This record gives sequence, C-alpha cells and structure tokens, in this order.
Amino acid sequence: MTSRRPDPDGEPSTPDERVVAARKALLEGVGAEIAASFPGITRLGGQVVAALYLADSPRSMDELSMELGRSKSNIFANLRGLEAAGIIERRRESGARHDSYTLRGKYPDVIIGAYLARLRRVVQDKRALSRRALGLLGDAQGDEANALRKRLDDLSRKYDLFAELMDRYVPNTDGPVDLERLIELIPEPVLRALTTAVKAAFDVADTIAATRDDIARRANRKR
Repeated sequence: MTSRRPDPDGEPSTPDERVVAARKALLEGVGAEIAASFPGITRLGGQVVAALYLADSPRSMDELSMELGRSKSNIFANLRGLEAAGIIERRRESGARHDSYTLRGKYPDVIIGAYLARLRRVVQDKRALSRRALGLLGDAQGDEANALRKRLDDLSRKYDLFAELMDRYVPNTDGPVDLERLIELIPEPVLRALTTAVKAAFDVADTIAATRDDIARRANRKR
C-alpha cells in the first residue's frame, strides 16, 4: 500500500512523494534486473515481481494491471514467464472467481534460486554444445580446424570444471535459496574459482562465436 500524508481538514489525502519515489525506484530497478537475467521476461515482469514483493497478499491479474498501469494481456504474458521460471505461483482461493499470484518464496531468495537453476541448465547445455561441436569437427585438419578444436577443448574443460563446482557447492533445488547462508557455506577460494570459471567460459564462448562467424563469412566469399 502507498503511504499517504494525513490531512487535518478531512480532505482526501495525497500520497507521500518520498514513498512514491522509493516505490517507483524499486519497481524500475527490479524490472531491469529480472529482464536482464531471464530471457523472455520483460521489465514489466520484473515490476510484477516487485509489486508482489511489496503486496500484503496475493494479487490478481486485474489488480496488477491496475497497479502497474499496463494492459492485462501484457501482465498475463509476463505472469506465464515468471511462473515457468519458478519465481511466482498461481493460486485459486476458495470461492474466488479468478486466480491470484504470489512469489514462491521470499525476495530475493526466490530470484537467486530461479537464477541458479537457470545457470545450471545453461552450463549443462554448453557442455553438451561443446561436445557436439567437437564431434562435428571430428578429425578435420588445417589451421582453422586445429584452432577451433583447441578452443572447443578449452571451453569444454572450463564448463566441466564449472559444473563440478556447482554440483559440489551450489544447492540443486527448484525453489528459493538463502543467498546469505549459501555464501557462508561456500569457501572463499571456491567463490573465486567460480567467478574465474564463469568469466573464462564466457570469454571463450565469445571467441568461438566470433571464429565461427569468420569461418562462415570466408566460406560465403568462396562461393
């Protein structure tokens, strides 16, 4: 709810501008954060998460549409994405005519849990991609083939290491994760290793993508 300044004359009160500004900043910030972290979810989806976090009880699609000033179709599309990502859950209260929505757990724990689950899937996908690309490359010879094989071997090794660290230290759970507790449990050297592995893996992936595009351009020019 929005705090309002009391009016001694009994006139309709107006929202406290500081509360409005703080609420708007949170809505926009969470919107940008979630849109950047979860493909298919827009800034509006992140604003839905913030609105549910600030709410005292589950909210219907109509209530979210009115609160955020957006169409119900846009709200609905993002609710589906958030539900698929494991961030929110849908409820139907006894006697209610419409579904209502709430976070699956505390914020930001529920976002951390959903992000780690997505990161785990990304790592497994990249491991499979590296191995498939190596299989397609086979025993091809030449400078380009050898350079690509070296990068693919490097990428595969780093993702294998990253997956091993995640399996050992990061909870494999479909739900909220207590970030503070997680950080306490993971030794600092492991955190540094995870950070290094992530950065190196993405750097190598970018290099491979650039090399692949360059090879494709050269092949097109030869046609």
